[in-house]
Amino acid sequence: MGKKALLVISFGTTYQETREKTILAIEQNFANKFEGYDVFRAFTSRKVIKKLKDRDNIIVNTPTEALEKILQKNYEEVMCQSTHVINGFEYDKTLAEIKEFSNKFSMFSFGKPLLSSHEDYISSAKAVLKYIPQLKDNEALFLMGHGTEHAANESYLNLEDAFRELAQENIYVGTVEGHPEIEDLMLTIKCKDISKIHLMPFMIVAGDHAQNDMASEEPDSWKSLLESQGYLVEVNLTGLGEIPEIRDIFVKHLKQGQ
Repeated sequence: MGKKALLVISFGTTYQETREKTILAIEQNFANKFEGYDVFRAFTSRKVIKKLKDRDNIIVNTPTEALEKILQKNYEEVMCQSTHVINGFEYDKTLAEIKEFSNKFSMFSFGKPLLSSHEDYISSAKAVLKYIPQLKDNEALFLMGHGTEHAANESYLNLEDAFRELAQENIYVGTVEGHPEIEDLMLTIKCKDISKIHLMPFMIVAGDHAQNDMASEEPDSWKSLLESQGYLVEVNLTGLGEIPEIRDIFVKHLKQGQ
């Protein structure tokens, strides 16, 4: 029987603690669910890969490098799963990269990102709800997504709609590099009787964006901007990769792989 490989492709992070809680946890979940497959890691962020090598002497392959090694080790069946949240530029680039190998193995498949169907939005929203306190009438939750200029940025609006379907009126989804921004969220709740806001990243890892752009004491962080407007702020630095139900959505996508 031919050797089987499972390549887990993540954006990556230089933060060791959250990397172990999220990316490693996702990889271990795949290893547990796909017996007989050897699990490999790849990161798509060349900046993260370089920093890990220069600072920590940790070597992480790009998707191409990982697949080249898998090929050289004579694996016959290969499954690839992206841990990207949306079907944006990063996923498009990754897909184009790994498709170059689709004819080099007897079996080759890949799974879609986290938010790829209406069912995914609902499942992801339900998963988040398990990791936050029940909101009181005067409380709201702001989720920080990455954001993008890609059309897939609408995924964040769809996610907020999913919370509305679950009767969660005070959960809002903003982005760092897309729309809506924190100022838009603040404007939305201005007419509401909200005095406390919970912050949580809607990202696989609670890395640089979560720890600096969302939760730091810097004057332009989400936390600081909200506190400057008189809101009481509570930060939850749980990365999505820490949530078992999120990890299992990726497992489902891999089983449905194309």
